[in-house]
Amino acid sequence: MATDDLQPPSRTRGRGRALIVVVLIGAALAIGGFLYWSYAQGYESTDDAQVDGHLNGVSSRIAGTISNVCVDENQVVKAGDLVAEIDPRDFEIALEQAKAEVSQKQAEVQVQDPNVPITEVSSQTNILTAQADVATADAGVAWAERDLLAAQGRLREAEANYAKAQEDEARYKALVEKDEIPRQVYDQSVSNTKALQAAVDANRANTEASQKLVEQRKAQLAQAQSRLGEADRTGPQRLAVSRANVAAKRADTEVAKTRVDQAQLNLSYTKIYAPVSGVITKRSVEIGNRVQPGQQLFLIGQLNDMWVTANFKETQLRHMHPGLRATISVDAYEQTYQGYVESMPGATGTITSLLPPENASGNYVKVVQRLPVRIRFDKNQSGLDRLRPGMSVEPKVQLK
Repeated sequence: MATDDLQPPSRTRGRGRALIVVVLIGAALAIGGFLYWSYAQGYESTDDAQVDGHLNGVSSRIAGTISNVCVDENQVVKAGDLVAEIDPRDFEIALEQAKAEVSQKQAEVQVQDPNVPITEVSSQTNILTAQADVATADAGVAWAERDLLAAQGRLREAEANYAKAQEDEARYKALVEKDEIPRQVYDQSVSNTKALQAAVDANRANTEASQKLVEQRKAQLAQAQSRLGEADRTGPQRLAVSRANVAAKRADTEVAKTRVDQAQLNLSYTKIYAPVSGVITKRSVEIGNRVQPGQQLFLIGQLNDMWVTANFKETQLRHMHPGLRATISVDAYEQTYQGYVESMPGATGTITSLLPPENASGNYVKVVQRLPVRIRFDKNQSGLDRLRPGMSVEPKVQLK
């Protein structure tokens, strides 16, 4: 008789049941694994992703001293809100000076205009007027030449300061790369170099303007001398010259009016307004700070236009294209949002980095590249206002 035949019936039945359970468990695991594999083939996900948005810089358009800062870090502002003010007193004075210059030029026009009929009846009056014009023009040439010399001196000084700033910047750059000085010192040096470069450009422009003014004054002097020589000639010629004088004064008046417009603009720039709605961040200005044109004072993060930058591996993009639906899990709130693939990248992240790799030199090691895919949030979802640029997210793009 066989050994199995000697076993009790209950033990044989127990082993059969155990075998059945093992088979069922194995089948369930196989089916579950297959279902999970099938599901995994239908989406791509990555944890190398973050919320992105527009960060709008708010800068000064004029040089001046900050007299008021109306916002603080993390404050919500609307487009058009006043965020900072520059002391307006210097610009108010400049506006009054420009207006006074307009009044002066208009008075000069009124003075010159009656000379037209007078020229027709009195050549002697024209001679006296021409002599006065010569003296005025000669003084104008002398003044313009002195102004040119002063402008050339300021230009040379600005160029020397700029050259020194460039040397300082290069020295600080080497030091900051070695971590021997704070980054802030180098950034200040870069800002100082840019400001001094702008000063060089401004002084060069002033020098060129002064040179042109000298030429203009000399031309006016030559014109006055010509008028003096022609004063005793025929009446029509003197009349034409007189009319030309009036036209020149009127042109000077128009130029003075443009200076008023510029002064009004500069005065309006003393109030700095938020260009967009959002949240204030990276505030870098305080009351009493001296700011320069183009200097950044704040950043405003727009909260009404955000998206996700998801850095997928290049092997994950085979079946990905714009329009695919996506779910976005936000680490900070453990909340899931809905969205869609808005656009595919134009290049890999390494190619667009500050220091891209050079595969043509050294030893080459193949690395799987990542490409930034833009995923846009669906609108009108609850909790979108809680998102901030830079938050970590995990998007899952449905491929089917």
